[in-house]
Amino acid sequence: MMYLSKNTAIYTAALTMTLLAPSSALSQGMKEMQGMKRMTPMSKGTMSMSGMAVKNAPVVPPVTGYSEGKTILFIHTETSDPKIAKILTNMMGGSPVLVVPALAKLPKDALARVYVFTNGLKMGGPMGPLGYQADVFENPPGTPGYSPLRHISLVTWKNPSAARRLKSAAGVQRALKSGEVTIKEPGIVVNMPFLSWPGGKR
Repeated sequence: MMYLSKNTAIYTAALTMTLLAPSSALSQGMKEMQGMKRMTPMSKGTMSMSGMAVKNAPVVPPVTGYSEGKTILFIHTETSDPKIAKILTNMMGGSPVLVVPALAKLPKDALARVYVFTNGLKMGGPMGPLGYQADVFENPPGTPGYSPLRHISLVTWKNPSAARRLKSAAGVQRALKSGEVTIKEPGIVVNMPFLSWPGGKR
């Protein structure tokens, strides 16, 4: 015989009331359902569900970047390019970044841009995957055009000794217009969901 937990029994009873009882029972049923414990995150790679902890849950290490002049946190999960997957996996301490070639075939309107630096600053702040300043993102969450799927734009300083730290997409574009940098589009897509952003976090 299968025994149901207290929370499961409450949920089943409330759902049955909702479907079979007259409308006057709906309010009471919803109250009981709302009284159930929710899944809540716990520290050190555990997750609690109705008081039961899942131990050794995988933890994806966060990465620091910039968006709209602010420091943000994000993760890498998949990319269309095997070489980039290896670089990002090493950057994240061995947490695997998976190769999904089909990402490169997504339409442009499904993607947002991330600027990755190929030279310039090596010290004085967080670093990007190629060993220079951290990535710069356009369109953070809450703005038109946000997408976790990013097409890479490679930024190269014409005079690396004159490089400065850029923290916004607008700043990168100003450097491009002034002739300080060049930008190339290698056709690589990376899934880079934000964990925190200007004015918000998960």
